[in-house]
Amino acid sequence: MIKFSKHSGIYTLKATSTVNIPIKEAWNYFSNPSNLSKITPSSMGFLTTSELSNSMHAGQIISYVVKPILGIKTNWVTEITHVKAPNYFVDEQRFGPYAMWHHEHHFTEQNGQTLMVDKISFKIPFGVLGQLSFPFIVKPQLKKIFNYRQTKLNELFNLNK
Repeated sequence: MIKFSKHSGIYTLKATSTVNIPIKEAWNYFSNPSNLSKITPSSMGFLTTSELSNSMHAGQIISYVVKPILGIKTNWVTEITHVKAPNYFVDEQRFGPYAMWHHEHHFTEQNGQTLMVDKISFKIPFGVLGQLSFPFIVKPQLKKIFNYRQTKLNELFNLNK
């Protein structure tokens, strides 16, 4: 499920999904930065440009090249600011396509499965023009990314069985 809200010029996206694996296995998969490209649509042109480890830590800087809107390539640099395994981690954009990006990843075990909640607070650049683009460009693009992610998670973790 994907929901959007807005307050003080900041949008919030909240996406929830359940994966059919225990929390430790979910944590190991989602806290490995190299797995992000596996659950991102190829149309995003997502390419990690920094050296990656198999785990994350607070203070870690990760850089990417992405094509978030209209196929235009841009650099995106995030910092992992908080990590509490296996319950949550936070990444924040240091520079990239948004004026602000704060992404919380929460994991809760439920009967051997894992509930995942993504909460993203973001601000669109370009003032009024950016605000006008939200319903036509930004919102559909974010919905496409998270719907794709849900499809990939179903494939990876056998939710349809």
